[in-house]
Amino acid sequence: MFAIANTTKSATGGVILKAILLGVVASFFFAFTFILNRSMELSGGSWVWSASLRYIFMVPFLFVIVMVRGNLQPLFKEIRLQPWSWVAWSFVCFVLFYVPITYAAAYGPGWLIAGTWQIVVVSGLLLSPFFYEKVETPTGFIKQRQKVPIRSLFTSCIILTGVALIQIQHANNLSINSIIPIVIPVLIATFAYPLGNRKMMVICGGRLDTFQRVFGMTLVSLPFWLLLCIYGAIFEEPPAVQQIIQTLIVALTAGVIATVLFFLATDMVKDHPKKLAAVEATQSGAVFFTVIGEMILLSINIPSGYSLVGLMLIVGGIFLHSFISHEKSVK
Repeated sequence: MFAIANTTKSATGGVILKAILLGVVASFFFAFTFILNRSMELSGGSWVWSASLRYIFMVPFLFVIVMVRGNLQPLFKEIRLQPWSWVAWSFVCFVLFYVPITYAAAYGPGWLIAGTWQIVVVSGLLLSPFFYEKVETPTGFIKQRQKVPIRSLFTSCIILTGVALIQIQHANNLSINSIIPIVIPVLIATFAYPLGNRKMMVICGGRLDTFQRVFGMTLVSLPFWLLLCIYGAIFEEPPAVQQIIQTLIVALTAGVIATVLFFLATDMVKDHPKKLAAVEATQSGAVFFTVIGEMILLSINIPSGYSLVGLMLIVGGIFLHSFISHEKSVK
Protein backbone atom coordinates (compact mmCIF):
# COMPACT_ATOMS: atom_id res chain seq x y z
CA MET A 1 0.00 0.00 0.00
CA PHE A 2 2.79 2.46 0.96
CA ALA A 3 4.64 1.60 -2.25
CA ILE A 4 1.54 2.43 -4.29
CA ALA A 5 1.05 5.69 -2.38
CA ASN A 6 4.66 6.73 -2.95
CA THR A 7 4.37 5.91 -6.64
CA THR A 8 1.22 8.01 -6.91
CA LYS A 9 2.90 10.94 -5.17
CA SER A 10 5.91 10.69 -7.45
CA ALA A 11 3.74 10.48 -10.55
CA THR A 12 1.63 13.47 -9.50
CA GLY A 13 4.67 15.55 -8.67
CA GLY A 14 6.30 14.50 -11.93
CA VAL A 15 3.29 15.75 -13.91
CA ILE A 16 3.49 19.28 -12.50
CA LEU A 17 7.26 19.45 -13.00
CA LYS A 18 6.88 18.26 -16.58
CA ALA A 19 4.07 20.77 -17.19
CA ILE A 20 6.19 23.63 -15.81
CA LEU A 21 9.16 22.58 -17.95
CA LEU A 22 6.93 22.55 -21.04
CA GLY A 23 5.66 26.01 -20.06
CA VAL A 24 9.20 27.40 -19.80
CA VAL A 25 10.14 25.97 -23.20
CA ALA A 26 6.92 27.46 -24.61
CA SER A 27 7.88 30.87 -23.19
CA PHE A 28 11.15 30.68 -25.13
CA PHE A 29 9.28 30.24 -28.40
CA PHE A 30 6.68 32.85 -27.41
CA ALA A 31 9.52 35.36 -27.15
CA PHE A 32 9.87 35.24 -30.95
CA THR A 33 6.51 37.03 -31.11
CA PHE A 34 7.72 40.11 -29.23
CA ILE A 35 11.13 40.26 -30.90
CA LEU A 36 10.06 39.77 -34.52
CA ASN A 37 6.87 41.85 -34.26
CA ARG A 38 8.98 44.77 -33.12
CA SER A 39 11.53 44.07 -35.83
CA MET A 40 8.77 44.13 -38.46
CA GLU A 41 7.42 47.42 -37.15
CA LEU A 42 10.90 48.99 -37.23
CA SER A 43 11.17 47.84 -40.85
CA GLY A 44 7.94 49.62 -41.76
CA GLY A 45 5.62 46.60 -41.79
CA SER A 46 2.02 47.01 -40.61
CA TRP A 47 0.75 45.22 -37.50
CA VAL A 48 -2.30 44.18 -39.57
CA TRP A 49 -0.18 41.78 -41.66
CA SER A 50 1.87 40.63 -38.67
CA ALA A 51 -1.33 39.54 -36.92
CA SER A 52 -3.38 38.05 -39.77
CA LEU A 53 -0.62 36.25 -41.68
CA ARG A 54 0.63 34.45 -38.56
CA TYR A 55 -2.64 32.57 -38.07
CA ILE A 56 -3.19 32.02 -41.78
CA PHE A 57 0.29 30.46 -42.00
CA MET A 58 -0.49 28.23 -39.00
CA VAL A 59 -3.45 26.51 -40.69
CA PRO A 60 -1.58 24.27 -43.21
CA PHE A 61 1.02 23.16 -40.67
CA LEU A 62 -1.57 22.21 -38.08
CA PHE A 63 -3.82 20.61 -40.71
CA VAL A 64 -1.03 18.29 -41.82
CA ILE A 65 -0.16 17.34 -38.22
CA VAL A 66 -3.77 16.52 -37.28
CA MET A 67 -4.42 14.73 -40.58
CA VAL A 68 -1.31 12.53 -40.28
CA ARG A 69 -2.42 11.59 -36.77
CA GLY A 70 -5.83 10.62 -38.17
CA ASN A 71 -7.74 13.02 -35.92
CA LEU A 72 -9.61 15.28 -38.33
CA GLN A 73 -13.04 13.65 -38.12
CA PRO A 74 -13.30 13.66 -34.30
CA LEU A 75 -12.31 17.34 -34.34
CA PHE A 76 -14.94 18.34 -36.91
CA LYS A 77 -17.54 16.35 -34.97
CA GLU A 78 -16.72 18.29 -31.78
CA ILE A 79 -16.91 21.64 -33.58
CA ARG A 80 -20.34 20.75 -35.04
CA LEU A 81 -21.67 19.99 -31.54
CA GLN A 82 -20.94 23.52 -30.23
CA PRO A 83 -19.98 25.71 -33.21
CA TRP A 84 -20.78 29.08 -31.66
CA SER A 85 -18.91 28.28 -28.44
CA TRP A 86 -15.87 27.33 -30.51
CA VAL A 87 -16.07 30.55 -32.52
CA ALA A 88 -16.67 32.79 -29.50
CA TRP A 89 -13.90 31.47 -27.25
CA SER A 90 -11.40 30.99 -30.08
CA PHE A 91 -12.02 34.65 -30.95
CA VAL A 92 -11.32 35.62 -27.34
CA CYS A 93 -8.24 33.40 -27.01
CA PHE A 94 -6.59 34.17 -30.34
CA VAL A 95 -8.01 37.38 -31.86
CA LEU A 96 -8.42 39.41 -28.65
CA PHE A 97 -4.98 38.19 -27.62
CA TYR A 98 -2.89 38.65 -30.74
CA VAL A 99 -4.41 41.75 -32.36
CA PRO A 100 -3.64 43.87 -29.24
CA ILE A 101 -0.15 42.35 -28.97
CA THR A 102 0.78 43.20 -32.57
CA TYR A 103 -0.93 46.61 -32.38
CA ALA A 104 1.16 47.47 -29.31
CA ALA A 105 4.35 46.58 -31.20
CA ALA A 106 3.83 49.72 -33.30
CA TYR A 107 4.26 51.88 -30.20
CA GLY A 108 7.06 50.36 -28.17
CA PRO A 109 9.96 47.91 -27.90
CA GLY A 110 9.47 44.19 -27.51
CA TRP A 111 10.85 44.11 -23.95
CA LEU A 112 8.16 46.57 -22.78
CA ILE A 113 5.36 44.58 -24.43
CA ALA A 114 6.75 41.29 -23.12
CA GLY A 115 7.08 42.83 -19.67
CA THR A 116 3.53 44.18 -19.67
CA TRP A 117 2.32 40.80 -20.92
CA GLN A 118 3.52 39.25 -17.66
CA ILE A 119 0.42 40.65 -15.96
CA VAL A 120 -1.04 37.40 -17.34
CA VAL A 121 0.43 35.56 -14.32
CA VAL A 122 -2.04 37.47 -12.13
CA SER A 123 -4.87 37.69 -14.68
CA GLY A 124 -5.12 33.92 -14.85
CA LEU A 125 -5.43 33.70 -11.06
CA LEU A 126 -8.12 36.39 -10.91
CA LEU A 127 -10.19 34.42 -13.45
CA SER A 128 -10.38 31.39 -11.13
CA PRO A 129 -13.84 32.24 -9.66
CA PHE A 130 -15.33 32.01 -13.18
CA PHE A 131 -14.58 28.27 -13.28
CA TYR A 132 -15.52 25.18 -11.31
CA GLU A 133 -13.53 22.24 -9.97
CA LYS A 134 -14.53 18.77 -8.79
CA VAL A 135 -14.33 18.34 -5.01
CA GLU A 136 -14.62 14.97 -3.28
CA THR A 137 -17.17 14.76 -0.44
CA PRO A 138 -18.44 11.82 1.66
CA THR A 139 -21.39 11.53 -0.75
CA GLY A 140 -19.33 11.75 -3.94
CA PHE A 141 -17.88 14.43 -6.20
CA ILE A 142 -19.51 17.87 -6.47
CA LYS A 143 -18.73 20.94 -8.56
CA GLN A 144 -17.43 23.89 -6.59
CA ARG A 145 -16.49 27.37 -7.76
CA GLN A 146 -12.74 27.82 -7.73
CA LYS A 147 -11.11 30.24 -5.31
CA VAL A 148 -8.23 32.57 -6.02
CA PRO A 149 -5.15 30.69 -4.68
CA ILE A 150 -3.59 33.24 -2.32
CA ARG A 151 -0.15 31.59 -2.09
CA SER A 152 0.07 31.42 -5.87
CA LEU A 153 -1.08 35.05 -6.12
CA PHE A 154 1.71 36.10 -3.75
CA THR A 155 4.28 34.17 -5.80
CA SER A 156 2.97 35.75 -9.00
CA CYS A 157 3.40 39.19 -7.46
CA ILE A 158 7.07 38.32 -6.86
CA ILE A 159 7.39 37.58 -10.58
CA LEU A 160 5.66 40.86 -11.45
CA THR A 161 8.08 42.72 -9.17
CA GLY A 162 10.93 41.18 -11.13
CA VAL A 163 9.31 42.26 -14.40
CA ALA A 164 8.88 45.81 -13.10
CA LEU A 165 12.56 46.00 -12.12
CA ILE A 166 13.56 44.93 -15.64
CA GLN A 167 11.50 47.77 -17.09
CA ILE A 168 13.07 50.47 -14.88
CA GLN A 169 16.37 50.46 -16.76
CA HIS A 170 14.66 51.00 -20.12
CA ALA A 171 11.56 53.03 -19.31
CA ASN A 172 13.25 56.35 -18.52
CA ASN A 173 12.99 57.53 -22.13
CA LEU A 174 9.28 56.70 -22.46
CA SER A 175 6.46 59.13 -21.65
CA ILE A 176 3.02 58.28 -20.26
CA ASN A 177 1.42 59.04 -23.64
CA SER A 178 3.71 56.55 -25.37
CA ILE A 179 3.11 53.85 -22.76
CA ILE A 180 -0.73 53.95 -22.77
CA PRO A 181 -1.12 52.57 -26.35
CA ILE A 182 1.03 49.65 -25.21
CA VAL A 183 -0.35 48.93 -21.74
CA ILE A 184 -4.10 49.06 -22.50
CA PRO A 185 -4.06 46.66 -25.50
CA VAL A 186 -1.66 44.23 -23.79
CA LEU A 187 -3.76 44.34 -20.61
CA ILE A 188 -6.77 43.20 -22.67
CA ALA A 189 -4.65 40.39 -24.11
CA THR A 190 -3.54 39.20 -20.66
CA PHE A 191 -7.14 38.44 -19.70
CA ALA A 192 -8.32 37.22 -23.11
CA TYR A 193 -5.68 34.51 -23.59
CA PRO A 194 -6.09 32.54 -20.33
CA LEU A 195 -9.88 33.06 -20.36
CA GLY A 196 -10.26 31.70 -23.89
CA ASN A 197 -7.84 28.84 -23.24
CA ARG A 198 -9.59 27.73 -20.05
CA LYS A 199 -13.06 27.99 -21.60
CA MET A 200 -11.96 25.86 -24.54
CA MET A 201 -10.53 23.22 -22.18
CA VAL A 202 -13.95 23.03 -20.53
CA ILE A 203 -15.75 22.83 -23.89
CA CYS A 204 -13.44 20.06 -25.18
CA GLY A 205 -13.71 18.14 -21.92
CA GLY A 206 -10.57 16.12 -22.60
CA ARG A 207 -12.06 14.56 -25.76
CA LEU A 208 -9.49 16.18 -28.06
CA ASP A 209 -5.71 16.22 -27.93
CA THR A 210 -3.70 19.43 -27.94
CA PHE A 211 -3.02 19.43 -31.70
CA GLN A 212 -6.73 19.04 -32.44
CA ARG A 213 -7.68 21.85 -30.08
CA VAL A 214 -5.10 24.31 -31.43
CA PHE A 215 -5.98 23.50 -35.05
CA GLY A 216 -9.72 23.71 -34.37
CA MET A 217 -9.39 27.09 -32.66
CA THR A 218 -7.16 28.41 -35.44
CA LEU A 219 -9.56 27.14 -38.11
CA VAL A 220 -12.73 28.66 -36.64
CA SER A 221 -10.94 31.99 -36.06
CA LEU A 222 -9.75 32.07 -39.69
CA PRO A 223 -12.68 34.26 -40.96
CA PHE A 224 -11.60 37.04 -38.59
CA TRP A 225 -8.02 36.91 -39.89
CA LEU A 226 -9.25 36.99 -43.49
CA LEU A 227 -11.35 40.06 -42.69
CA LEU A 228 -8.25 41.69 -41.22
CA CYS A 229 -6.40 40.85 -44.46
CA ILE A 230 -9.14 42.58 -46.46
CA TYR A 231 -8.78 45.63 -44.21
CA GLY A 232 -5.01 45.56 -44.79
CA ALA A 233 -5.44 45.29 -48.57
CA ILE A 234 -7.62 48.40 -48.55
CA PHE A 235 -5.91 50.64 -46.03
CA GLU A 236 -2.33 49.40 -45.69
CA GLU A 237 0.67 48.82 -47.94
CA PRO A 238 1.15 45.16 -48.99
CA PRO A 239 3.58 43.22 -46.80
CA ALA A 240 7.23 43.12 -47.88
CA VAL A 241 8.99 39.82 -48.47
CA GLN A 242 10.97 40.29 -45.25
CA GLN A 243 7.77 40.73 -43.24
CA ILE A 244 6.21 37.63 -44.82
CA ILE A 245 9.29 35.56 -43.91
CA GLN A 246 9.41 36.89 -40.36
CA THR A 247 5.68 36.28 -39.91
CA LEU A 248 6.17 32.72 -41.12
CA ILE A 249 8.89 32.26 -38.49
CA VAL A 250 6.55 33.61 -35.80
CA ALA A 251 3.79 31.28 -37.02
CA LEU A 252 6.07 28.25 -36.66
CA THR A 253 7.78 29.19 -33.39
CA ALA A 254 5.16 31.07 -31.37
CA GLY A 255 2.05 29.99 -33.27
CA VAL A 256 2.60 26.25 -33.62
CA ILE A 257 5.41 25.16 -31.30
CA ALA A 258 4.82 27.52 -28.34
CA THR A 259 1.01 27.33 -28.45
CA VAL A 260 0.98 23.54 -28.66
CA LEU A 261 3.50 23.18 -25.82
CA PHE A 262 1.66 25.68 -23.60
CA PHE A 263 -1.77 24.19 -24.29
CA LEU A 264 -0.34 20.71 -23.63
CA ALA A 265 1.06 21.92 -20.30
CA THR A 266 -2.25 23.52 -19.25
CA ASP A 267 -4.17 20.41 -20.34
CA MET A 268 -2.03 18.32 -17.99
CA VAL A 269 -3.11 20.34 -14.92
CA LYS A 270 -6.47 21.76 -16.02
CA ASP A 271 -8.36 20.34 -13.02
CA HIS A 272 -6.01 21.86 -10.41
CA PRO A 273 -6.17 25.69 -10.04
CA LYS A 274 -2.84 26.03 -8.17
CA LYS A 275 -0.95 23.87 -10.67
CA LEU A 276 -2.59 25.72 -13.56
CA ALA A 277 -1.46 29.01 -12.02
CA ALA A 278 2.10 27.66 -11.81
CA VAL A 279 2.08 26.67 -15.48
CA GLU A 280 0.63 30.02 -16.57
CA ALA A 281 3.33 31.77 -14.51
CA THR A 282 6.03 30.15 -16.66
CA GLN A 283 5.11 32.64 -19.39
CA SER A 284 7.03 35.23 -17.41
CA GLY A 285 10.11 33.55 -18.88
CA ALA A 286 9.20 35.23 -22.17
CA VAL A 287 10.45 38.61 -20.92
CA PHE A 288 13.81 37.06 -20.04
CA PHE A 289 14.17 35.47 -23.49
CA THR A 290 12.91 38.65 -25.18
CA VAL A 291 15.56 40.79 -23.50
CA ILE A 292 18.27 38.32 -24.54
CA GLY A 293 16.89 38.13 -28.09
CA GLU A 294 16.70 41.89 -28.52
CA MET A 295 20.24 42.25 -27.19
CA ILE A 296 21.43 39.88 -29.94
CA LEU A 297 19.18 40.88 -32.84
CA LEU A 298 18.21 44.51 -32.17
CA SER A 299 21.31 45.64 -30.21
CA ILE A 300 19.56 46.91 -27.07
CA ASN A 301 21.64 47.64 -23.96
CA ILE A 302 22.82 44.76 -21.78
CA PRO A 303 20.64 44.50 -18.64
CA SER A 304 22.36 45.57 -15.43
CA GLY A 305 21.53 46.66 -11.90
CA TYR A 306 17.79 46.47 -11.29
CA SER A 307 17.30 44.43 -14.46
CA LEU A 308 19.58 41.64 -13.25
CA VAL A 309 17.77 41.58 -9.91
CA GLY A 310 14.47 41.46 -11.80
CA LEU A 311 15.60 38.49 -13.88
CA MET A 312 16.60 36.62 -10.73
CA LEU A 313 13.20 37.35 -9.16
CA ILE A 314 11.43 36.00 -12.26
CA VAL A 315 13.43 32.78 -12.25
CA GLY A 316 13.02 32.46 -8.48
CA GLY A 317 9.27 33.06 -8.76
CA ILE A 318 8.89 30.28 -11.33
CA PHE A 319 10.83 27.88 -9.10
CA LEU A 320 8.71 28.91 -6.09
CA HIS A 321 5.52 28.26 -8.07
CA SER A 322 6.94 24.85 -8.96
CA PHE A 323 7.80 24.10 -5.34
CA ILE A 324 4.36 25.11 -4.03
CA SER A 325 2.56 23.05 -6.68
CA HIS A 326 4.83 20.03 -6.15
CA GLU A 327 4.36 20.28 -2.35
CA LYS A 328 0.58 20.37 -2.84
CA SER A 329 0.75 17.30 -5.11
CA VAL A 330 2.72 15.31 -2.54
CA LYS A 331 0.29 16.25 0.23
